[in-house]
Amino acid sequence: MKHFYAWAIACLICLASEVMAAKPNIVFILSDDQSYPFLGCYGRKEMKTPTLDNFAAQGMKFSRMFTSAPQCVPSRATLMTGRSPVACRISRFSSPLPREETTFPELLRTQAGYFVGVCGRSYHLDGSHNASASEKVVFDTYGMNTFKDRFNYLDASSQDHIEERMNEFFDQRPKDRPYFLWVNYNDPHYPWDTGKNPPDPSTVEVPGYLPDLPGVRKDLSLHEGEIEHLDALTKMVLDIIKTRAGLENTLFIFMGDNGMALPSGKGSLHDPGLNVPLLVWWSGVVKPGTDSNALLSGEDLAPTCLEAAGVAVPKRITGISFLPVLLGRTFPNERQYIFGERGPHGDATFDIKSTTAQVDYSRCVRSSHYKLIYNVTPNLRYVPVDSCGAPSWKEITRAHEQHQLASEFEALYFTSPRPIYELYDLQQDPNELKNLYGLQGTEDVTRELKTALQAKMVMDYDYLPLTHPEGKDSKKQHSENESGHSED
Repeated sequence: MKHFYAWAIACLICLASEVMAAKPNIVFILSDDQSYPFLGCYGRKEMKTPTLDNFAAQGMKFSRMFTSAPQCVPSRATLMTGRSPVACRISRFSSPLPREETTFPELLRTQAGYFVGVCGRSYHLDGSHNASASEKVVFDTYGMNTFKDRFNYLDASSQDHIEERMNEFFDQRPKDRPYFLWVNYNDPHYPWDTGKNPPDPSTVEVPGYLPDLPGVRKDLSLHEGEIEHLDALTKMVLDIIKTRAGLENTLFIFMGDNGMALPSGKGSLHDPGLNVPLLVWWSGVVKPGTDSNALLSGEDLAPTCLEAAGVAVPKRITGISFLPVLLGRTFPNERQYIFGERGPHGDATFDIKSTTAQVDYSRCVRSSHYKLIYNVTPNLRYVPVDSCGAPSWKEITRAHEQHQLASEFEALYFTSPRPIYELYDLQQDPNELKNLYGLQGTEDVTRELKTALQAKMVMDYDYLPLTHPEGKDSKKQHSENESGHSED
C-alpha cells in the first residue's frame, strides 16, 4: 500500500509537470473595490454568486491575500510589477507607470512568446484619465504613456464592452501562442447601481468592524448586489474563453484590487481595505475545493505567474511566488509580514480642508498575529474614500453628533488628531477596534513590527520619515521636534 501511494503521488506530480510544460494560458480577472469575504463561497449566505462559488469549488480559495494599497492605482502597479507602489514610484494616481518598471505580462511576451492583452475598466497605469490638460502635455512631451508598447492588445473602455473586446482579443491572438488576458471590472466600485436584485438589507450580516445601522445595511446590500452582477459577468467571460480558446491548460485567477468603499475599507490600512478575495482555478494542477490561509501580498502575483509560465523571476521583484501552494507542496518561503501604503487618492489636490478621503500618508506592517499602522498625517480628519455621501457614513456621522455611536466606533472614526501609531492583536481583536500601542506588555511586538516596517521603507527608498524601533530619549526627541533636525 505504501508503494501504491508513492506511485500515485509521483503520477500527480508528473501530470502537473506535463500541464505546466505546455506554458499555461493565464486569465487574470480583477474586481474593483471588493473586500474579503464578500462572496458566497466565503460564507456570505445572503449572496448569490454561483459562478465564483463554482470557480472556488474547482480550484483553491485564499483567505489572506492583502493588496499593497487600499486604492486602485498603486495596488494595480504592484500586481503588475511585483514591487511595492513606493518602489515603482506610483503612489500618486496621476503618475503613469515609469517605463523602466517592467510588468510581468511584458516578460511573458518577450521571454515566453505570450500574446498579452487587457480589457474592461481602465487598468489605471498610463496616467489618470482625469488628468489635467497640463499633465497630459507632460505625458505626451516625454512619452510617458507606455502601455501601447507593453501589451499586444489594449482596451480600457469599461466592463460594458468586455464581450466585444474579448472577441477582438481572440481574433488577433495567433492560435499557436499562449496568451495572458487581464479582465477588469467596474463592479463593485461605488456608486453601487448595477445590482438588479440585491439581498434584503435585513438579511445582511454586518461585519464587526462596522456599526449595525440601517444605512450601513442598505449600503452593504447594494454593494453585494454589484458583486452578484460581477458574478454574472464572470460567467460571460468564462463562456467566451471556453468557446474561443477552451478552458484546458489555463490558469484562472480572480481577486479584488483593494477593499470595499465603506468605512475601514477602501483608503484604510485596516484589514477591510487590504484583505481581498483570491480564487485560483487551474484544471489538472490545482486540487479542487482546497483552501489556503497562506499570508500573501499583492507583490506575490507577478512571480507566481512568471514561475507558472517557466519564466525566470527578475531580482528586482520583491514578491514571493506562491506556486508551491497551488501545486500542493510545502511553502518554505511563506511570508512573515505583508506591507501596505496609503498616499493621495484620485486626482484630488490639497488644501486646508482636505481629509483622508483626498490624501493620507500612512504605512502598515501585518503579521499573522499583529498589525502596526504608522500615520504620518494624523491631523487629517478621517472620511471614507468615495462613499462619504452614502447612507452608511451619513448615519454614522449623525450618530456621532447625537452621541449615540458606540464608543469603539467613536474612537475609530472621530479621534482627532488620530494616533500616529496603531497596534492591533488580530487574534483577540480581528476587527481592529482596540489600539494597544504604548500599553505595557506590547514593547517586544511593537519593536518587531517597527523594525520590519523600517526595513521595508529603507529597501523601497520610501520618502516618508522612518519609524524608530528602539525609541529615542524623550529630551532628545523634544529637541529635534523643536529644531526640525537631528544633531546626529
